[in-house]
Amino acid sequence: MKISLSPDEVAFRDELRKFYRTEIPADIRERFKYGNELSRDEIVRTHKILNEHGLAVPNWPVEWGGKDWTPMQRHLWQDEMQLASVPEPLTFNAQMVGPVIAHFGSDELKQRFLPATAALDIWWCQGFSEPDAGSDLASLRTTAVRDGDSYIVNGQKIWTTLAQYADWIFCLVRTDPNAPKKQAGISFLLFDVKSPGVTIRPIKLIDGGYEVNEVFFENVRVPADQLVGQENMGWTYAKFLLGNERTGITGVGRTKVKIGIAKEYAAQTKSGTGTLLEDPLFAARVAELENELLALELTQLRVVSNSSDGKPNPASSVLKLRGSELQQATTELLLDIAGQDALPVGADEIASPGWAQRSGPGYLNYRKTTIYGGSSEVQRTIIASTILGL
Repeated sequence: MKISLSPDEVAFRDELRKFYRTEIPADIRERFKYGNELSRDEIVRTHKILNEHGLAVPNWPVEWGGKDWTPMQRHLWQDEMQLASVPEPLTFNAQMVGPVIAHFGSDELKQRFLPATAALDIWWCQGFSEPDAGSDLASLRTTAVRDGDSYIVNGQKIWTTLAQYADWIFCLVRTDPNAPKKQAGISFLLFDVKSPGVTIRPIKLIDGGYEVNEVFFENVRVPADQLVGQENMGWTYAKFLLGNERTGITGVGRTKVKIGIAKEYAAQTKSGTGTLLEDPLFAARVAELENELLALELTQLRVVSNSSDGKPNPASSVLKLRGSELQQATTELLLDIAGQDALPVGADEIASPGWAQRSGPGYLNYRKTTIYGGSSEVQRTIIASTILGL
């Protein structure tokens, strides 16, 4: 496979590199790079800058704001963004619900939602997982019963990321409880989270943060014209969405930045008569991580190049599986560099550096990466059945 850049691709990369580093506020990029939490306004501000310059949703169809780019250009767009520590376009909008509506929605839904979704005038959240339907998503029990021109929705979703910021939710609901297979009878429904009967409750995570929520639906009336595609075809749309999500979770550029930060801190950490970065065992550990990340990057290029026709590429499971594992390995590396300085958290009066105090919560938070978007066990099953034919 050709991996060197052509002169045109080098020019394209350099243009992106300049844009990301001059048009996106440096203070936001700096905060994001070193793991500080961004506010809703900062996320929206960055997304809107990207959208105003045609860089928020390049993977969408061209008529809805996408770009007629080559696979290499799409890779460079995301990789350079991550390397510049630019917060990526909100994934729920850009990578999840937007592409589903663009590929499967009616013309009316496209006109109504796609421009606002691209501009982040609507902040979406994802209503997939339930208390008894996480990795086994097809076991979901939230129901939507047709009542004239509406659906009546009842049930519960959980681990709904950033629902506290959201305006709307894209939700998997069971519309045919008597379907012969549990994957059948599921539909893809859109509705306002401020609708009567919707309750959002925060869940405090192990890292002390408030990132996810549980969401309850009690007789929520949803207009039937907010159904995406055909009734009972939601599982097909969900698989398409998850294929996009798993590819995006890979995060090669983000992991490169984190490894660079780890080396920066290791160079400041005393070890014996030198620094931790000079320690042969530590250097070997970093080199192994960098080599595995390079192998993953090459695999990502192959997957992106072979994705077409709106069909989920099963190889995206390889990217999700290995990408999430390397992200965890990098946060563990940072935790080990911090050592005992990682123990105080949010303690301004203690000499422990701020980055070290963030390394513990960061390590704990990244335990989720091998679960969301389909757990590692699910990904191995997909790889075994659809790629290896076992």
